[in-house]
Amino acid sequence: MKKQLVLAASLAVLALPQCAVAQQAPPDRWTFSIAPYAWLPNMNGDLRFGPPPPGGATPHVSIDAGTLLEDLDFAMMLTGEARKGRWSIATDLIYLDLSSGQSRVKSIDFNPGSGPVNLFHTGIDEGTQTKVKGTIWTLAGGYAVVEEPRSRLDIIGGFRYFDTEATTNWQISATVTGPVGASTFPRAGSVAKSITIWDAIVGVRGRFNLGEGNWFVPYYADVGGGDSKRTWQAIAGVGYAYHWGDVVLAYRYLAYEQGGDKLIEDFRLGGFAFGLHFRF
Repeated sequence: MKKQLVLAASLAVLALPQCAVAQQAPPDRWTFSIAPYAWLPNMNGDLRFGPPPPGGATPHVSIDAGTLLEDLDFAMMLTGEARKGRWSIATDLIYLDLSSGQSRVKSIDFNPGSGPVNLFHTGIDEGTQTKVKGTIWTLAGGYAVVEEPRSRLDIIGGFRYFDTEATTNWQISATVTGPVGASTFPRAGSVAKSITIWDAIVGVRGRFNLGEGNWFVPYYADVGGGDSKRTWQAIAGVGYAYHWGDVVLAYRYLAYEQGGDKLIEDFRLGGFAFGLHFRF
């Protein structure tokens, strides 16, 4: 019931981040928009809690959760934009606290001490739970290369910041023994790890009207890298414009990929957003 109340309160003030663009304003005047919003994605990915210490072991965990509503403990989302003529700057802030019972120990990394890390694959998971808390902040400046009464296309550049902490409590059916010289991996236990990721991004955003009415298609796409091997995001949907702002229904997908022994091997959020975007 608590989660349903959180959702109901959020739906009253929804907004779609970075997609909806304001109607054309005088080029010498700043226009602004700001709004909280809600987004209900599925969460999937792989987390690696290594590298293991000498003689120790760490789990490699996969997450395959349902919608955010099923796993949500707390969420806060806010977006805003300032625009003057063809220039703009937009920001998007997401804080999520999720608990997933649909995760499992995919494999176990052993470090025998003097040799390389040995990977042991396991299919004996009996009930692993993973909690993910994180802040995702995007800040990007833009320039409108197309600015017409019924369409706009902005080229954007900026950064995305991702600070997250993951905690896994595992339960497997048997104690796993590693290679010679390595310790055992217990049947039950807990591990936590945090990471901060800074990535530069480039992309496009805008919208185009459908016919002569108030219906339009908003879109957004970016790609980047830095601390990540790759990150990308895409948003597309349909909206209806009023004099005070827009009503938008869209699908949003955000992905991260990292290599080596970093916490996030890959992490994906994808789902629908329905929003009210207010302008002033």
